[in-house]
Formats: sequence, structure tokens, C-alpha cells
Amino acid sequence: MRNWILPEYISDVLPSEARQIEAMRRNLLDLFARYGYELVQPPLVEYVESLFTQDDRALDLKTFKLVDELTGRQMGLRADITPQVARIDAHLLNRQGATRLCYAGSVVTTRPDGILATREPRQIGAELYGVPGIAADVEIIELMVESLSLAGVKDIRLEIGHIGLFLALADAAGLQGELREQVFVALQQKDLPGLIELTAALPQDAAQGLQALARCYGGSDVLAKARAALPALPAVSAALDTLVALQSALQVRGIAVGFDLSELHSSYYHTGLVFNAYTPGFANAVARGGRYDSVGEKFGRSRPATGFSLDVRALTQLPFPQGKPGILAPQGDEAGLVAAIRALRAAGETVIVDLGVVDGEVAYDRRLAEQGGQWQVVAA
Repeated sequence: MRNWILPEYISDVLPSEARQIEAMRRNLLDLFARYGYELVQPPLVEYVESLFTQDDRALDLKTFKLVDELTGRQMGLRADITPQVARIDAHLLNRQGATRLCYAGSVVTTRPDGILATREPRQIGAELYGVPGIAADVEIIELMVESLSLAGVKDIRLEIGHIGLFLALADAAGLQGELREQVFVALQQKDLPGLIELTAALPQDAAQGLQALARCYGGSDVLAKARAALPALPAVSAALDTLVALQSALQVRGIAVGFDLSELHSSYYHTGLVFNAYTPGFANAVARGGRYDSVGEKFGRSRPATGFSLDVRALTQLPFPQGKPGILAPQGDEAGLVAAIRALRAAGETVIVDLGVVDGEVAYDRRLAEQGGQWQVVAA
């Protein structure tokens, strides 16, 4: 294909893939609705200051910016829908108690998120506001796993971390500014030699704690290992207690988990639990989420929140059931024929009218034929 007419990592969606994307989107939104999540549709563009819940350099770098010709203010194409939904919850709905919202739409990023990724993901996700306890995280993770199963992902590896561990260690070590960000990146990349170099000037217990965090990944034994290796700070103990409770709650639901305590999402709005779902055949996570408490503070109403998102288009790489073959109907203006076609379509059948031009892509296994003065569906 001649992709040179489109920007790098941007591509058209052709009929077969588009049908799969749309079918998956509908199925997932129906699933969200069964859990009580209400659909919202934020705009594609907003003023830049509304697209970030806080000073988020990572998200800022991913956001395309343009000038609004009506006001002269800077606008941005959304690179993530989560902050927009947080704005809706905090500023427009202003509800008390738990609020469940979901969304589906395109986002555009200045750079791809990973190998073979697109710069125009079809993002779909669910967000739960107003509940600070792990019951909300359990519901979100359960919904994420069920969403992946519905999308055809059978072999899921769920990895969970807690950004509170890094925040507690970094604060105790007095990390600030550029050095704090460099340590954050080194942990993300599990760059232990780089981490040792960056923390060389820190107090020994702080340096050892940050270095230990990079080694804490694997099965359920990781939590005991972390409790022994990390400084006994109150925030560290609280984060590990949360992970233990979460593991227990997910185990009851038949959801196996692994842990990666240096898993730190690139966007800075996450404040607690973070989780990624992986499956064989995909270089990147197929779904990700986490807790981002106080997310609405910028919009005038601080709220606890947790949620997840996935790229519907990325999941169409998986085998996806094709639609039911349709019915081929003859062309004509006879009233009975027109009525029969309309009745079949109203009943949910796909009816393709034969316009006299050969079409090798039409999938049908039945025909509409006149028999005994009545229009009947017969085998093709």
C-alpha cells in the first residue's frame, strides 16, 4: 500500500477491520452498561489547560496543539480521554457518591506509545469516581479482564504495581526536580546500573530502597520480599497492605495476578495502584489502568478515582468472529419485494440488493426469491 500520503503511524481503517472495531466497541459498551457505567462523549479538541488534570509533562508532550481562530487561545487534540471524563465528573455532573462513567473515541498522539503502535488509538474505557477503597479497584480490574475476554483475549497476564511506593521513597529521599524524574524513568525501564548511579549521593537506606524496588517483580512472593527490602515507612506499609488485600479479592474472583513494583505509568496523574494486562503476540500492554485520586481538584472538586482503558483497534489483530452472511435480493420496484426487504432488515438481517455488478466481496448464503407469488428466503 502507498502509505506515504498519510503521516507516520497513521493509517486508514478498511471495511473488514472497521466492522470488527465497531462490533467490538458496541459489545464493550453494552458490557459496561451492565455494570452500571454511563456513556459520555467529550469533544475531540479542548483548550490545552483543560486536557491535563495536573502538570503532566508526559501527556503534554504527546498532545498536538493548535491556535483557536475564534479566541486566539491554544487548543489541543486530546491524547487521552481520562482527564476529560474527570472534568465532566467534577465540573458538570457534580454528583455525590459513586459515579460510573465510560467512553469510546479516537485520541491522537504526537508519538506512538510503543512498538507497532498507532498514533490514533480507538480508546475505550471505564472510570469509577467517589470510592476511595479497593472495592472500586477490584470492580475496575474485574471489568477490564471481562472486557478483554469479550474481545477475544484468553491468555491474560495481569501485572500490578503501586506508584505510592515510589512516591514514598522519593519523598523520604528528598528527590526533587530533574533528578526525581530521572530516577522515575530509570525505574520504569528497570535500568538498575543507571539507578545505582543516580542514587549514589542519596542516604544509604533511601538508595537501597529505590534500587530494591526495581528488583521487586514476579509472583505473590514479591510482596513479602518488598516488605523485607523496603524501608518501613508508613506509606510503604500502606501500599503493600493494599496490594495484599487486592490480591486476595481478585483470587476469590479467579483472577491471577503478578506484581511489578517498579511499574510506573508514564502519565503523572496516577497516584496509587497501577495495572497492565499483557497477552502473547502483543509487544505492548493490551489494557492499562490505575488509581488517580484527587483527579478533579484542578476542576474545582477533588475526587478519588480509578479506571482503565484499552485500544479497540489494537485488539482487532486477534481472531474475531465474522458477521453472519447476508441475503442477496434482486433489484426491483415491485411493492412486495420492497416490503420483504424492509421486513428482513427490520428483523436484523443483512440484505444486499443485486445491482447487476459483480461484487466478489459480498458475503451471503441465502437469496430472496419469489415462489408461489410470495417472496421467500431460500438457500443460495
